[in-house]
Order: sequence, then structure tokens, then C-alpha cells
Amino acid sequence: MLVEKYLTRPRHVELQVFCDNHGNGVYLAERDCSVQRRHQKVIEEAPAPGMTETLRSQMGDTAVKAAQAIDYRGAGTVEFLLDEDGSFYFMEMNTRIQVEHPVTEMITGIDLIAEQIRVAEGIQLSFTQEDINIRGHAIEPRINAEDPETFIPSPGRINDYHAPGGLRVRVDSAVYQGYSIPPYYDSMISKLIVYGRDRDECLMRLRRAIDEYVISGIKTTLPLHRKLAYNDDIIKGNYDIKWLESWLDASK
Repeated sequence: MLVEKYLTRPRHVELQVFCDNHGNGVYLAERDCSVQRRHQKVIEEAPAPGMTETLRSQMGDTAVKAAQAIDYRGAGTVEFLLDEDGSFYFMEMNTRIQVEHPVTEMITGIDLIAEQIRVAEGIQLSFTQEDINIRGHAIEPRINAEDPETFIPSPGRINDYHAPGGLRVRVDSAVYQGYSIPPYYDSMISKLIVYGRDRDECLMRLRRAIDEYVISGIKTTLPLHRKLAYNDDIIKGNYDIKWLESWLDASK
């Protein structure tokens, strides 16, 4: 018989870690990935809403120890379920750079890809744990080629494409006007990353960027993200891993 602890309203919080070939290991704050559907992440943000320095230190130290215990090298992510009482439980480790790494880059000012290359060349990390400072807030919605109501994939030709720009707005994407999205792969076609001096400013910039983003010819999840950017629970940071599916069911 296998008995597991049941968590009623956990959050999905992951720690970005980095280890080199010289015995150095650090964590670069956390990301909250709790807004998800069918265990697929929809929005990521950093730092996690409501995170305390004490809890961050506890989770970060645990993540680094886990990585060093397996003699890990390079960038990795140690993922936890965070309970309402502050207890956290190991889920898995992703031994790679993740889709959501730009929000960590935004709040730390560290280029994780450049650091990966340094470590691969045998050079030690260019920073220590004491050098890492969290500044501001970053949010990344994943833009998928899907019907925003049914989540059925929407491959096809993009007729019009205009990505948002401006200060502290980043778009990671390879699509363009006239590009044909095939039906064979993951439906994510873009990552929209925005940064603000605090979470409120970040949300304001997110709304503006979503309103500027134009993708026609196919259906995308942009309308869903527009609704989420104005949702009271999202604004207050009051969500967990079950929140989005409950909200979608209530919206039908």
C-alpha cells in the first residue's frame, strides 16, 4: 500500500538552480507556475506572490543540495508543491533550461544561456549566491495556437502578425506573417514576457502588451490571457494549481 499526503490547495513553485564544475551551486529565486490546465503551465511569474525571504531561502537551499547530491552541472529547475502552511514537497527536477527561464532573467539580470555556455566550457559561475538580487516582477504567458475556449489545436497560416514591443517587453517566437503552423508539434508559438518595478506595474504592462499583440488566421489563447490579466484572483495572486480549471468550468 502506498499512502501519499493530499494537498488541497497547493501552489506549483520551482527554483532555478545553477551548478558549475568547481563545486559552486546557487539558486536564482523562484517561479510560480500554478496557473495551469491539465498540468500544463499557462502563466509563469517571478518572484512567487506571497513568498517570504525565509521560505525562499529554505526552498533554495534544499534545491541546491538536491542538485549537488547528484553532481549536477549547468542550469536546472527543482520543482515543488507548496502547501498553504508553508510546507513544500519535492516533485521533480528538470535538467535543462525551461520555457519560463526568461522571467528569472528579468528579475535577476543574469543571462542564463550565456552562463550555460560558460559552465559547458569549464568556467566557473560568474556570480555567487550573495551577488543575486531580486529586482521587480516578471510575468510570462504562453501563447498557444489553440481555441481559447475549447483548447483544440489551431494549426494553419498566420495572415497578420504584430508582436508588442517597448520598454521591458520581450517576445520569444519564431512565427511571422505568412508562417504556416503545422499540426505535428506542441501548440505553443510564442512567449510574451513583461517586466515591472513591482507586480502591479508588471500586470499593467502585460495588459498593454496583450492588447497590442495581433495574430490572425488562426485561433490563439491571447483572448484567454486578456481575461486572466484582468481577473481579480490573478491580480491578488490568489490562485493554486486547481484554480484555472475551476475558473474555466465556472465560466462555461
